[in-house]
Amino acid sequence: MSGNNATPAELLSSLRGFSMLIRWMNTAGVAWIFALMFLICADITGRTLFDSPIQAVPEIVAFSLVACVFLQLAYAVQMNRLTYAEVFVDLIARRLPGTGQLLPLLASGLGCIVLSIVSVGAAPDFWRAFMTGEFVGVEGIYTLPISPIKFAVVVGAAVAAIECLRQFVARRELRASLVALALLTALSAITVALSSAGLADRSVGILSIVCVLACIALGVPISISLLCVGYAGIALVKRDFGIATDTLSLAAQGTVAEYVFATVPLFVLMGLFVSVSDIGRDSFRSAQQIFGRVRGGLGVATVAANAVFAAITGISIASAAIFAKIAVPEMVRRGYTARFAVGLTAGSSVLGMLIPPSLLLIIYGVIAEVSIGALFIAAIVPGIILAVAFASGVLVMAFVWPGFVGNIDLDVQQDDAASPVDFFKAIAPVVLLIVLVLGGIYGGVFTPTEAGAAGAFAAMCLALLKRRLNWKGLWDVIQETGQVTVTILFLIVSASTFSRMLTLTGLPADMAAYLSSGGLGLLGFLAVYLLLLIVLGTVLDSTSILLILLPLALPVVTELGGDLIWFGIVTVIGVEIGLLTPPLGLSVYVIKSTLDDENISLGAIFSGSFPFVLITLAVTILLMLFPELSLVFL
Repeated sequence: MSGNNATPAELLSSLRGFSMLIRWMNTAGVAWIFALMFLICADITGRTLFDSPIQAVPEIVAFSLVACVFLQLAYAVQMNRLTYAEVFVDLIARRLPGTGQLLPLLASGLGCIVLSIVSVGAAPDFWRAFMTGEFVGVEGIYTLPISPIKFAVVVGAAVAAIECLRQFVARRELRASLVALALLTALSAITVALSSAGLADRSVGILSIVCVLACIALGVPISISLLCVGYAGIALVKRDFGIATDTLSLAAQGTVAEYVFATVPLFVLMGLFVSVSDIGRDSFRSAQQIFGRVRGGLGVATVAANAVFAAITGISIASAAIFAKIAVPEMVRRGYTARFAVGLTAGSSVLGMLIPPSLLLIIYGVIAEVSIGALFIAAIVPGIILAVAFASGVLVMAFVWPGFVGNIDLDVQQDDAASPVDFFKAIAPVVLLIVLVLGGIYGGVFTPTEAGAAGAFAAMCLALLKRRLNWKGLWDVIQETGQVTVTILFLIVSASTFSRMLTLTGLPADMAAYLSSGGLGLLGFLAVYLLLLIVLGTVLDSTSILLILLPLALPVVTELGGDLIWFGIVTVIGVEIGLLTPPLGLSVYVIKSTLDDENISLGAIFSGSFPFVLITLAVTILLMLFPELSLVFL
């Protein structure tokens, strides 16, 4: 077809090398993240064994994170990995098919606009850094040029914007495309008009919250929603789009340029290596040997294995996927009902985000600017309490509710005990990783970032020694690590922009002052806050809830005299309830997709997990009433 007759979609699709460029950029970002693990481990080795640390490792890692995020951003857009709330989108698509065709176009259009603004805003910074030879460090000791990192932001945001545009024009619904263009144009015009209308700052803050929730409900990726509304809100408050563009550029380049943010990819990498090495299976078998001869013992073994697995991964979804394959078939084979087996597996998987090291605690620590090590220490007792509560609940239900748990034949449960050597082989890798990661943090040997690198390297070595990792498996692990990393860190960049905008409006400070003077008190606020966590958990993922709510909640807690470490524990366990509640219930969907069994419905998993939702809620209320349970070791 000639160029004169080609449609815009065909022209963009025919850009040779564009998809290849996206793949190569993603590969560079993925490999870069993997290399950071070796760099940090080399620094630890040099410092510990030879008293010769590598110069500038924190700075190299911090700036590398920015480049890695934007190198992989276009691929994340292409693969639809940016987090969004699909519940409302599916509902709208079923009831209003025409509107359902329009929503993806709006999402792509907004993404194209805001990512283009990021690229345009960052370009002058790159050019200035390039022309002046800007660097960080100390001359004569070490210097690191800044311009390559800024260039990665400019190019990464531009390529991601082009990918959004390609997705927009690639859809052949002409009428929907025209309507989407009209809506985007109208939204832009309204924003410009409002910037000169002199809206009160507080009104801008309230309007921004409403707009973010509306965008999320319409299926716009949460990071894009926060970025767009944050940008527009700053422009309205400052009445200057230039300031808003500069703020957006600074957030893109500086938000995740901190050494502590490397804990996200490193602990994700460790968790994925642990997942492929069959350590979860070994944990379950070891727990089965200890508890398997008690009525309900396999359920207790599932809780114990989940708790142990949580102590070396920190990812609830990984626990749900692994134990759905391991524990559910074994429990069903031994007489437990399928509903109980899947419900317990989903329920106990939430231990992964509470027992340290926890990815959610890391994210909370970064947002609240509190010690991640202190959060890990604070989570020990609540994690044990929740695990014991689950195990106790299983034992009680096994005796008083056999119709739910199942008719367990204790004779069938009898197995020949494993030899001491086999038991040691099964439990040794688990103990090694727990001692290395948590012992290193609590003992002051590692920072949390260094513990993540050491744990990831050790988990990789274990997977290789157990012959569970080949070249393809290694690539799959680091590829998934890269995509999870860009999803979370770009979401944090977007939330930072939104948070800055809210701070400018003064809304968080007003809320804190109002609630502190309104007689509601800390417990009253926590009751409302917990209810809000649960409600949002029905439609949003855990990370998004933290990033949306914390900018509003943290000033209130501080004003009311609450401890931010304790509040972090309450927040994380409250957020995790959302993993088990419909309609989203992420852990439930993971178990359903992992089992792929037509006889086990989503409804059965949700109903099976409901008793464990109540247990988790009871433990959350207990921790709210008695903060000292979280602060006993601090």
